[in-house]
Parts: sequence; C-alpha cells; structure tokens
Amino acid sequence: MPVPFPQSEGKESIFQQPADEPAIEFADRFTKLQGRFSYCLDEQEMLQQLKVLIEARKWKKLFCRETNTQKMLVANGLENSFYPELNDCDASVTGCEYLIARTGSIVLSSGLQSGRTASVYAPVHICIAYTDQLVYDIKDAINALKENYKDHLPSLITLATGPSRTADIEKTLVVGVHGPKEVFCFLIERDKV
Repeated sequence: MPVPFPQSEGKESIFQQPADEPAIEFADRFTKLQGRFSYCLDEQEMLQQLKVLIEARKWKKLFCRETNTQKMLVANGLENSFYPELNDCDASVTGCEYLIARTGSIVLSSGLQSGRTASVYAPVHICIAYTDQLVYDIKDAINALKENYKDHLPSLITLATGPSRTADIEKTLVVGVHGPKEVFCFLIERDKV
C-alpha cells in the first residue's frame, strides 16, 4: 500500500503559527478555557494586580515554595500571606517552565521548586510567567526542556490547560473536581536573553 503523503516525513508541524504575537495567542486560548489572564509591563505592575486580587478575594493563606517567587513576594509586603500547608490554603503561587501559545497551556515540571502538587491541589492556581517563556507549540516546549535540563529531565513534566474540568455521560461540565477551580496567569514583559 502506498504512503498517502510521501513528501512528508512527519518532521514539520501541521499547525502554522498565526500572525498574532505569541502573548496574544496564548491569552486568547487561555481565556477561552476559563483561565484568567493578566498582562503586566513589569514585576511591579504584576505585584500591584496580585495584591488587589488577594484583597478582593480576602485570601489569607498563599502556598508558595519557589525561592525566587517567595523573595519577590516578600520584598513587596506579601510575607504575611505565606502558608506552609497546601491542603487548606486559599491559593498556590508558582512559576512555570513555559507557556504554550497554540493551546493556552502552562508547562510545569518537578524541576521547579514548587514540586509536583502545588498547581493541582490548591483551589486556585496562580502562575507567574514571563514573555520569554512563551513558545508556540508543545514540541517547542519539549525541545527547550531537553536543552535546558540536558540529561537530567525532571521526573514529571505536565501541561495545565485551564481549570480542571470533567463531564458526565450527559455532557454536564463540572469545573474544579480534580484540580483548581480557577487558574490565573500573570504574564510579565521580559526580553529574551
């Protein structure tokens, strides 16, 4: 039987990058999946927006294990919000490895200091990301992870695509059953190095 597309060796993506900027593409996909997106010109703007969110929601217990993220939050007066237990926190704050524009997904790994569970078990996941972490497709993120970690890939690499959701046989959608009910992404402008 002849091969249906002999010119294709399967190395090229079938998805073509859109004319939009990756940040716009990511924001569009992420919000369509019920994620809450905020673009920030710098860390100070992100911190202001995060403080407003925390006050509006009356959150008192933020779970965060990543050293760099903790330092940034502490330097801006949020140290009183840290909470040592993930199981009954109000929200968890993490960074990410990459953001995938085509799917609106956040790439997380066990290589981050947040561990395997911070983005899954909290009722709300807040991701702080930078524009230089945007890639177009899953393949681009995997290749970048391989390059960054070389022979020591993290034992867990996962994609979080909006709040958790499931549906029953009657197609009734329920959000937040197996993970966070809400996912926030603060995307901060930063030039690629």
